[in-house]
Amino acid sequence: MQIGPYRIDPPVMLAPMAGVTDKPFRLLCKRLGAGLAVSEMTISDPRFGSTNKALRRMDHDGEPSPVSVQIAGTEPQQLAHAARYNADHGAQIIDINMGCPAKKVCNAWAGSALMRDEALGGRILEAVVKAVDVPVTLKIRTGWDCDHRNGPIIARIAQESGIASLAVHGRTRDQHYTGVAEYETIAAIKAALRIPVVANGDIDSPAKAAQVLAKTGADAVMVGRAAQGRPWIFREIAHFLSPGDHLPPPTLHEVRDILLGHLQALHAFYGEPQGVRIARKHLGWYAKDRPEQAAFRAVVNRAETAGEQLRRTRDYFDALIAGDALPTAA
Repeated sequence: MQIGPYRIDPPVMLAPMAGVTDKPFRLLCKRLGAGLAVSEMTISDPRFGSTNKALRRMDHDGEPSPVSVQIAGTEPQQLAHAARYNADHGAQIIDINMGCPAKKVCNAWAGSALMRDEALGGRILEAVVKAVDVPVTLKIRTGWDCDHRNGPIIARIAQESGIASLAVHGRTRDQHYTGVAEYETIAAIKAALRIPVVANGDIDSPAKAAQVLAKTGADAVMVGRAAQGRPWIFREIAHFLSPGDHLPPPTLHEVRDILLGHLQALHAFYGEPQGVRIARKHLGWYAKDRPEQAAFRAVVNRAETAGEQLRRTRDYFDALIAGDALPTAA
């Protein structure tokens, strides 16, 4: 799949997720096979552009190309300014958020709320495309609700505005992440457009990725929640799409080493104690499909320092590997 001058290979992307797709997680997912990893949403309002959170979200030092940064807002010129600022600070692709269903975002008429105002959405797309020399992409949902599935209309507006590629989550805004993603609308959008289309929603396995690509005709897939605690899903999907067979699951040794490396990256990026706090949700995601998850979380969540968090995690996995009695929360 091609976005401007950038070849996205493999055609498997990490979806932008607020509070999740920070730099440590993007680097990890790229290392484990993601062809593109989109940043968590950055706000276009300049009043919030110099906060520590905003500055961290715009840190792309050492990040492999292409660097994709998602921006959100409601005012065309603010978004144009945000696009220019990010392009000047390392963004090689600008992604516009019209898909976030969060109430606090939609109440400000940003995210998927923009799908309710097609004219405003068009003005935003044209302003951002005109403002930068890098490719501009767009993420949308199939519509605002089941009675207003206007994703195909927004898609045509996007193509006419010069958008380089379009990602579509197979749910309406009012569904949030409930129910089952539907792919018929994505297929209709793909059939109507000349630009690349990325399918998103409920892609949680290599077989599902292949099924969605076949059903929609999309050029790539985008994985969100299924990558939380399973960053190796990208290499599994990429491998399955190429020779068509399954990679073996990672060993306990590899999971331990991936997790410890992720924790160290979070500690280095955020410092203490914030890095320790943020790491706890990732530890929970890594454990969520394991039979010993409750015991594991009870042990590692007691850690208050980076060193203790690493030690407790390492000791727990080493005991699992050795078949010894598991460490307790004491």
